[in-house]
Amino acid sequence: MAEPLKNQFGPDIPVLAAEAIGAQCSDFPADDFVAFCLDGYEDLELTPRARRIADGMAQFLPDDRGEALRILIASLGEENPDNELTGMESFLYLPHVFFVADHGLGHFELAMTAQAELTKRFTAEFSIRAFIEHDRDLTLGQLRQWAADDNVHLRRLVSEGTRPRLPWAPRLKGFQQDPEPVLDLLELLKDDPEEYVRRSVANNLNDIAKDHPELVIDVARRWWADGDDARRKLVKHGLRTLIKKGDLGALDVLGYGPSSPARAGEVIIDPSSVAIGDKVKLVASIENPGRQTTRALVDFCIHFVKANGSTSPKVFKGGEIEILPGATSTIRKTISIAQHSTRTHYPGTHQVDLLLNGTMIEVGNFEVTG
Repeated sequence: MAEPLKNQFGPDIPVLAAEAIGAQCSDFPADDFVAFCLDGYEDLELTPRARRIADGMAQFLPDDRGEALRILIASLGEENPDNELTGMESFLYLPHVFFVADHGLGHFELAMTAQAELTKRFTAEFSIRAFIEHDRDLTLGQLRQWAADDNVHLRRLVSEGTRPRLPWAPRLKGFQQDPEPVLDLLELLKDDPEEYVRRSVANNLNDIAKDHPELVIDVARRWWADGDDARRKLVKHGLRTLIKKGDLGALDVLGYGPSSPARAGEVIIDPSSVAIGDKVKLVASIENPGRQTTRALVDFCIHFVKANGSTSPKVFKGGEIEILPGATSTIRKTISIAQHSTRTHYPGTHQVDLLLNGTMIEVGNFEVTG
């Protein structure tokens, strides 16, 4: 079992924060700050621990929040030299992000500077949302400037911070209702030279697609038409939720339209009966009876039996293939029936469907035994 993330955000974190702040503020009560942060710290998970430290900053930094922001900015360590953030080291700055969101709204310019510096070391995708909600037009203006910045982390913040459904963060309901301001920003970033940024653009597009599928399909079609390989990869990733649902418009953007002659041939499910903890192998033959090479997008859908006897479908990626005229291609997939933290298996008959260019075809089943 993986070590809990909170264990990598231990009692040394408030000590490190106190040392950095104390180096910039000679009268900062470091001992009192650390004692405050560590009171009940052991029982808290990662995010509450970070919020506890942020509360300590609020209590022991100057009441003048502008001055407090200046001290925090000055206390930050070296910028991240890499193009992507990895590991837990940068989480040292999670409390700083919470402090800026909670106490920086009255100091826009300083707060923007703080977030620009924080995102070069960690991220400000959580704190920038408070400013979008509080002063949207002013914040969007700042984000447009950052979209052209030389720093890759600032450019990524423009996309990641405006995601309507960013994980671990409150949704931006205004952007869920009207995503056009976000799409305007994504237009500036869709051909960013760094995949780190383009991947964030794709995730943002995927978020928007959950509320406005037709709008995203229109954008994707336009981006795909004159896009290079990098942009088309972005579009495919941005359409992934719609593709899993078999949305015909999204499939058509990628070239898997209804005119394809591809059809399902034999599908093998082996074994037909499997014990919990084992695996099932799926092999699907896809035929092209036509006279021209055709493309096919193939996925598998397993209807897993739940505790109450009902079923819940889950789509597994198969593959994208090109099939020569009169030829047959094969797609293989292995499905684990082991117990997972995200999926519990129960005995019963599990229906198997093949998704071929968005069309769902029932192809058989397998039995799960206890």
